[in-house]
Amino acid sequence: MGFNIDKQTLQELNLLGKFKSGSVYGLFNKVETSGGEHLLSNMFQHPLEEVTAINERSAIFQSFEKTGTKFPFDVQQLGLMNDYLDPDAGKNKLLTLTDLFVKKILAMLTRDERYKKIIQGLQAVIVTLSKCHQFLSTIRGTDICTGVFGSRIKAIELLLSEPKLEALRLIDIYKTLPLTVLANYDHLLKNGLRKQMKEVLTFIYELDVYIAVSSVSKEKDFSYAKALPGEDNLLEVTGLYHPCINGAVGNPLSLHRKSNVLFLTGANMAGKSTLMKSIGINLYLAQMGFPVAAKEMRFSVREGLYSSINVSDNISEGYSHFYAEVIRVKQAAEAAASGQRLLLMFDELFKGTNVKDAYDGTLAVTQAFAEYEECLFIVSTHIIEVGEALQGTSNILFGYMPTIMDGNHPHYTYQLTEGITEDRQGMLIIQNEGILELLQ
Repeated sequence: MGFNIDKQTLQELNLLGKFKSGSVYGLFNKVETSGGEHLLSNMFQHPLEEVTAINERSAIFQSFEKTGTKFPFDVQQLGLMNDYLDPDAGKNKLLTLTDLFVKKILAMLTRDERYKKIIQGLQAVIVTLSKCHQFLSTIRGTDICTGVFGSRIKAIELLLSEPKLEALRLIDIYKTLPLTVLANYDHLLKNGLRKQMKEVLTFIYELDVYIAVSSVSKEKDFSYAKALPGEDNLLEVTGLYHPCINGAVGNPLSLHRKSNVLFLTGANMAGKSTLMKSIGINLYLAQMGFPVAAKEMRFSVREGLYSSINVSDNISEGYSHFYAEVIRVKQAAEAAASGQRLLLMFDELFKGTNVKDAYDGTLAVTQAFAEYEECLFIVSTHIIEVGEALQGTSNILFGYMPTIMDGNHPHYTYQLTEGITEDRQGMLIIQNEGILELLQ
């Protein structure tokens, strides 16, 4: 079925995008190879769904981080190897020998580069196989081999021990090979061992991702979340922060079946939206088995993630800002009512309408959300009277982002605090900016 997340949520949380400024993908995209980049992108687009798979991938990243492994392969050689293995499959040995002979003659008589590229490609295969063998020797006995990734290591070791590949790996690339030997290996690699060679490249791309992501985790001092069954409906985290913000303030959070709604209040600029994005991003990373920006984290596996943080009007559909908000809440309600286990986040519900309707709508929707105990919700608002009306409603946890006044100037702690804010500094900020004086 797949993990459910829509385009708006992906954009609001800035999860994807190689060239998007501040994207979460960009934070982890430190891979060396195009194959590694493709694998990393695929991981980001397809979060895992099973507890075991999540915890196993997390364990692999941790083993690479603990070992501190560096990527040992030559990227240029990998490119030559990949280009060499791609074409010309299916020829028999005689045709391969004939083809190589013709290309060698053309290389001698003209500037034809095809024979040279074949030699370079075969050399790249030999170099790569040799480095792969050396790498496996260097990590023997480490957590990488003894942990979850051990079976993958053993499979590659078995593949490289194939007698013909072992003989090829030991060839001196600086010596000229007889044409018949060259043709024999060319045919073997592109036909009989073609699948095995692709498997070696896939293994190397996996190493690229594991090494790159674990190095980012070590550099940023991230941690690894523990995945739990979805039916537990739990999200417990300490020191959680936005992974793409340097020096971000860490916060605790504990949601569970009997306290599944965080009702969040606080002044504008106090950090409500950033906190919500931090929760959503880290839940998504945890669902991928990736490192998270937190001290500790335990979470029940979700079936989807849904946010409404930066809803805008839709001119092409004729939607006003308020109607776009209503449609977004309707979509979320349908998703929750479908029985899926989701994390749903709503920032400043119904801010596109008048205060009375926003109050009534926020109150009614939040009360309705609290009844869906298979989902977790975060609802923020600056209409603090809604929080007061929700007091005594079961399943709702109240938190706020404080504002500290230094004379007439507000300062923000960005520290989630239990309760409902009493901050009302909007008019004070307007006065501080001298707007009224400008208009007089």
